[in-house]
Amino acid sequence: MIEAPHSLLLCEIAKNALVAPDRIALVDGTARVSYAQLIQRIESTAHYLNSLGLKPGDRMLILAQKEHQFVYLYLAAHLLGVVNVVVDSASPRERLDYILEVTSPAVLFGIGLDVPGKRCFPLDGIPVDSVSVEIAVPPITGDAVADVMFTTGTTGNPKGVCLSHDNIIGSAHNTNGFIGTVGEDVEALALPLSHSFGLGRLRCALIAGATLVLVNNFANLKSFFDVIDSEGVTGFGMVPAVWQYIKRLSGRRIARFAGQLRYIEIGSAALPLEDKEMLIEMFPTTRLCMHYGLTEASRAMFIEFHECASHLDAIGRPVSRSVDVCVLDEFGNSLPDGQDGEICVRGNMVTRSYFLPKDNEGAFFGEWFRTGDWGHRDEDGVFYLTGRKKELINIGGEKVSPATIEEAIKAIGIPDCACIAVPDPNGVLGEVPKAYLVRGDSALELDDIRRRLQQVLPANEIPVQWEWVDAIPRTSSGKIQRLKLK
Repeated sequence: MIEAPHSLLLCEIAKNALVAPDRIALVDGTARVSYAQLIQRIESTAHYLNSLGLKPGDRMLILAQKEHQFVYLYLAAHLLGVVNVVVDSASPRERLDYILEVTSPAVLFGIGLDVPGKRCFPLDGIPVDSVSVEIAVPPITGDAVADVMFTTGTTGNPKGVCLSHDNIIGSAHNTNGFIGTVGEDVEALALPLSHSFGLGRLRCALIAGATLVLVNNFANLKSFFDVIDSEGVTGFGMVPAVWQYIKRLSGRRIARFAGQLRYIEIGSAALPLEDKEMLIEMFPTTRLCMHYGLTEASRAMFIEFHECASHLDAIGRPVSRSVDVCVLDEFGNSLPDGQDGEICVRGNMVTRSYFLPKDNEGAFFGEWFRTGDWGHRDEDGVFYLTGRKKELINIGGEKVSPATIEEAIKAIGIPDCACIAVPDPNGVLGEVPKAYLVRGDSALELDDIRRRLQQVLPANEIPVQWEWVDAIPRTSSGKIQRLKLK
């Protein structure tokens, strides 16, 4: 049985295998893997990695795939102290080449990988069913790096975020403590495992002793609904873009599972207020939990829609007593409630550093991680987000969030849009807003849009420049890639 003092994640999964060895840990198509089998396959995979000569601190790049073999490989690396570099299997070659150059992994795993000078292996070639062998766990500490996750790179090259074994279990404990995932739960995981959200849900379910059903994605909604029905699913996670997809293609049909679903976790991007209210009405007894947090500070805050119905426009409160959040000015000084500044976080799940030393420059105020998000705390201790600090538009000295303008534009009937700062053509205000609009089925013209915005926005927040586009560039989790617009 696994003994890995450095990885409380593995220790808790192993404990589940002792307490309920026959409980199903993973469902992947027709494959059903018990907790006892999960532990055995992690050990077999670790033995295989040993045979490849991997040592603690070596880096192993994995093109993440929604398959049970990925789970064994990912956790076996933790057992040995090998560092996982988890990458989206659909990553553009330019991004993959950048990550390869930066991390210089010893081995690579994934379909179709062929990198000159590197040892590349397919996931399905790992001998996971070999006889269990006792693994000699090297002396590793909990603050050793377990994973390197690369950011989505909305404003430049992606940054490698170093997450320790302690960070990983800290985030999982914080999240489960808020959401309440337990061993009797069955969770459908359709989120990509290459991102912090999906990988976090995997860890949360397994330390709780729950059953995790691997679903390819949300594209086939009928198949996803069939899984909820046939497997008795009690919870799942989704990003706001997925909710828009579900709503558009199936209307309110998912509400038939309201009495079955105990929790839904939402995160990675903003969700309009009307959608939060719709979810409250459709799921009156389900815990509707929306998190705030970057890869660097996973799930720092939460809001539960039913409990915080009067604060639905907020991003929430700190997830647990292990997490502190504050608002600081540009010099690192604390700001009073109600005043906008940079949201900063410290806690058990916060990274200590980026992979490249140069990326740490300006990333911290002492022990506080600087999120780059602008916002404030109210007198009730609830935090509100104004926008990304780097994306704020400085109009004559007044900082305006592009999200505020975008919400106003979409509210009058434009299906999608994005705003950025551009130089004031008159040379007076420094910066002014420019709006990129997606027409869709809207018949609105620019004069109509300007006239309606005058009723809801101050004059200085109405865009000065406009451009119709076919689509707004976004990351896979729905975040606007403003740099591409610039």
